[in-house]
Order: sequence, then C-alpha cells, then structure tokens
Amino acid sequence: MAEKPRCRAVALISGRGSNLQAILDGVASGTLPVEMAAVLSNEAAAGGLTRARQAGVATRVVSHRGRSRCEFEAELAATLEEFAPDLVLLAGFMRVLGAELVARFQGRMLNIHPSLLPEYRGLDTHARVLAAGGTEHGVSVHFVTPVLDGGPVIAQTRVPVLENDTPDDLAVRVLRQEHRLYPLVMRWFAEGRLALREQQVCFDDLPLARPILFTGEDPCDG
Repeated sequence: MAEKPRCRAVALISGRGSNLQAILDGVASGTLPVEMAAVLSNEAAAGGLTRARQAGVATRVVSHRGRSRCEFEAELAATLEEFAPDLVLLAGFMRVLGAELVARFQGRMLNIHPSLLPEYRGLDTHARVLAAGGTEHGVSVHFVTPVLDGGPVIAQTRVPVLENDTPDDLAVRVLRQEHRLYPLVMRWFAEGRLALREQQVCFDDLPLARPILFTGEDPCDG
C-alpha cells in the first residue's frame, strides 16, 4: 500500500520566525508529519527566511511596498499556488489579508494570535492586558477569515499574569506556549482530525462547542 502523502504546508512570515523555527524543529524531529514546501515573506530582510534556508526549505519574497494591495495579494496568491499547499500558516505575518485571498484558502489557513480570543484582537496584546489589570492571558490558534483575528478558534493555552509583569515578561511567557501550541494544531490538521465546516471547527468529525484547551499534554491523545 502506498504511503499517504504528507500534508504540504507553506508559511507566511514578516519577521524573525520564532514560531517557524518551532515548526521546522518539529518537522526535523519527525513529531510533525508535515512537509514544509516553502516560506514566503513580504520582507526581504525577515530573519525567518534565513531559518528556512538553513533547513533546506524554499523561500520567496513577495513585497508589498510600492504597490496596491490588489497587486500584492494577486502575486502572493499565485506564489502560494505555485507550491500547492494543503495548509497555509500565518506565523508572524504582519499584513491583513483581503477577503478574496482568504476565501481562496478557506479551511486550510491558520493563524496564531497572542491572546485568548475573542479578547484583545489586533496588536500590542501584552500591554493591553496589563493596562486592563488582567490576571490571565494566553495564545489562540484559529482558522483565518476576512475578520481580523476573528476566525473560529481551534485551541488555546492560558498563561497567568504575574505581579510586576512587564509587556516583555508576558511576551516571553506567551511565546513559549505559542511554540508548543502551533505545531500541535498543525499535527491535528495533517492527521485529518481537524476541519472547518460552515464556519464550525470540527475535530474527529464532531463540532467543537468551545476551543480545545492545551495545558501541557495533547488533550486529544487517545
């Protein structure tokens, strides 16, 4: 019997690519059954491109500078299609994608966001949690829709806000959990356990009533 082809993934990044590195490490160790087909960036100087090249992954730069959003997204979509991805990962990609491009990859585009969505959509989440006097923060992985950070949430990890935390302190604690949660959700997708059906997250063919809570061990093993 022929071996089932691996899930082909393409990551979109804009910066240093720390989540990308966690993904590449998972692929290299064999714990993440995904083929990283390419890493694309809108920034030629993005550090994550170096990480990808060092791992032997193809890279492309699709710059947004000096062009319309329509032109940028048309080239981005064409470049994505070149690699025929089963899964598109937003991993620190600092551009808001339009409805047409998102619809093209409906149900196979994921994003990771540093908050317990639907709270604190957008930027500067760590500072905003502290300013609001929050006692809990976290990270969410969700399917991408045209609504910024508004797609159906798949899984979350909670992180305590400690006394005297600064935004940088909180960012470090949250990022550590990002590196654990994103590869786990990717694995579920690659194994065929995760799907988006009519804007409803389904896991093992059953709709999720709420996001899966990750506390350190895979809550869906067994």
